[in-house]
Amino acid sequence: MSDVRLVVIAKAPAPGRSKTRLCPPCTPEQAARLARAALEDTLGAVVETRAERPLLVLDGRANGWLPEGFDVVPQPDGGLGARLGAALDAAGGPALVIGMDTPQLTADLLTDATEALSRPGIDAVLGPALDGGYWTIGLREPAREVFDGVPMSSATTAIAQRQRLGALGLRHVELPALRDVDTIEDARAVAAEAPWSRFAQALTAIDGERLAC
Repeated sequence: MSDVRLVVIAKAPAPGRSKTRLCPPCTPEQAARLARAALEDTLGAVVETRAERPLLVLDGRANGWLPEGFDVVPQPDGGLGARLGAALDAAGGPALVIGMDTPQLTADLLTDATEALSRPGIDAVLGPALDGGYWTIGLREPAREVFDGVPMSSATTAIAQRQRLGALGLRHVELPALRDVDTIEDARAVAAEAPWSRFAQALTAIDGERLAC
């Protein structure tokens, strides 16, 4: 691995707080199970990279799903841009921050991303999501102003983020696009893409529960 620190920004899975756009057809409890599986897949991919001192920036408390070896700091208040900036600051140097909405993420993808960020002359990397957002952003040096004026959770987030990087004179590498899990259609598409994942197994179990009712 390079000197790039891997940072996961996440919300502790809990019914009524996690993946609420999956309800219906999921119950709040089922949506929380899917959120936990997605988070476990994400953390597992980080562990497989054998990165040193990965960091979890957490809203809530870890409850049985956190692997060993992670440093943990609480998420601050504020919008997503402010929380991303704080997560990169907490890393204390070159860092790649990822969310918990892409359980199809692999260690190879993370390794490629950190290697791209380590190239001479590269200041940032950006991994777009199919919904117009992005699944990861990495910076060689923390810079909270990177997120100034970028509308989060919109169909134009990645476009605006690219423009902001360019306005600051930061040269970036574009990473492969991934699909975020927001809706049940997303969940099924991602599960089909990554049938080996905990997320796919959890979705199969939940589908079985509904059929049994």
